[in-house]
Amino acid sequence: MPFKTSRKIICLGVMLQVRCPLSLWNVEDLLYEHGVDVSYEIIRFWCHRFGQSLLVDVRKRLVEGIQYSRWRWHLDQMFVKIKAERM
Repeated sequence: MPFKTSRKIICLGVMLQVRCPLSLWNVEDLLYEHGVDVSYEIIRFWCHRFGQSLLVDVRKRLVEGIQYSRWRWHLDQMFVKIKAERM
Protein backbone atom coordinates (compact mmCIF):
# COMPACT_ATOMS: atom_id res chain seq x y z
CA MET A 1 0.00 0.00 0.00
CA PRO A 2 1.66 3.26 -1.06
CA PHE A 3 1.64 6.15 1.38
CA LYS A 4 1.28 9.85 0.58
CA THR A 5 4.00 10.71 3.09
CA SER A 6 7.65 9.94 2.47
CA ARG A 7 9.48 7.18 4.29
CA LYS A 8 11.77 9.65 6.06
CA ILE A 9 8.86 11.54 7.60
CA ILE A 10 7.19 8.31 8.72
CA CYS A 11 10.45 7.18 10.33
CA LEU A 12 10.87 10.56 12.02
CA GLY A 13 7.34 10.49 13.42
CA VAL A 14 7.68 6.95 14.71
CA MET A 15 11.12 7.57 16.22
CA LEU A 16 9.93 10.73 17.99
CA GLN A 17 7.10 8.80 19.57
CA VAL A 18 8.96 5.57 20.33
CA ARG A 19 12.42 6.79 21.36
CA CYS A 20 11.47 10.04 23.10
CA PRO A 21 8.92 10.40 25.89
CA LEU A 22 6.53 12.38 23.71
CA SER A 23 2.80 12.01 23.33
CA LEU A 24 1.15 11.64 19.94
CA TRP A 25 -0.05 15.24 20.14
CA ASN A 26 3.49 16.50 20.84
CA VAL A 27 4.79 14.58 17.83
CA GLU A 28 1.97 16.04 15.74
CA ASP A 29 2.97 19.57 16.85
CA LEU A 30 6.67 18.98 16.16
CA LEU A 31 5.97 17.66 12.67
CA TYR A 32 3.60 20.56 12.00
CA GLU A 33 6.34 23.04 12.96
CA HIS A 34 8.51 21.39 10.29
CA GLY A 35 5.83 21.70 7.63
CA VAL A 36 4.24 18.23 7.85
CA ASP A 37 0.50 18.35 8.48
CA VAL A 38 -0.60 14.96 9.87
CA SER A 39 -2.99 14.05 12.66
CA TYR A 40 -2.08 12.18 15.81
CA GLU A 41 -4.20 9.25 14.58
CA ILE A 42 -1.94 8.86 11.55
CA ILE A 43 1.11 8.87 13.84
CA ARG A 44 -0.54 6.25 16.04
CA PHE A 45 -1.19 4.12 12.93
CA TRP A 46 2.44 4.51 11.82
CA CYS A 47 3.70 3.50 15.27
CA HIS A 48 1.43 0.46 15.32
CA ARG A 49 2.39 -0.60 11.82
CA PHE A 50 6.10 0.32 11.62
CA GLY A 51 7.23 0.80 15.22
CA GLN A 52 8.47 -2.71 15.94
CA SER A 53 10.31 -3.14 12.65
CA LEU A 54 12.01 0.26 12.98
CA LEU A 55 13.04 -0.53 16.54
CA VAL A 56 14.56 -3.85 15.45
CA ASP A 57 16.43 -2.04 12.67
CA VAL A 58 17.81 0.58 15.07
CA ARG A 59 18.95 -2.07 17.55
CA LYS A 60 20.62 -4.04 14.74
CA ARG A 61 22.51 -0.94 13.58
CA LEU A 62 23.64 -0.21 17.13
CA VAL A 63 24.95 -3.75 17.59
CA GLU A 64 26.71 -3.68 14.21
CA GLY A 65 28.26 -0.33 15.07
CA ILE A 66 29.60 -1.68 18.35
CA GLN A 67 30.95 -4.89 16.83
CA TYR A 68 32.75 -3.21 13.95
CA SER A 69 33.93 -0.14 15.79
CA ARG A 70 37.47 1.11 15.23
CA TRP A 71 37.95 1.48 18.96
CA ARG A 72 40.09 -1.11 20.65
CA TRP A 73 40.26 -1.42 24.40
CA HIS A 74 43.50 -2.55 25.99
CA LEU A 75 44.08 -3.16 29.65
CA ASP A 76 47.66 -2.23 30.58
CA GLN A 77 47.63 -2.24 34.37
CA MET A 78 45.01 -2.80 36.96
CA PHE A 79 45.12 -2.21 40.69
CA VAL A 80 42.63 -3.68 43.11
CA LYS A 81 42.30 -3.06 46.82
CA ILE A 82 41.73 -6.21 48.83
CA LYS A 83 41.39 -5.66 52.59
CA ALA A 84 42.90 -2.17 52.17
CA GLU A 85 45.97 -3.64 50.47
CA ARG A 86 46.73 -2.59 46.94
CA MET A 87 47.36 -5.56 44.64
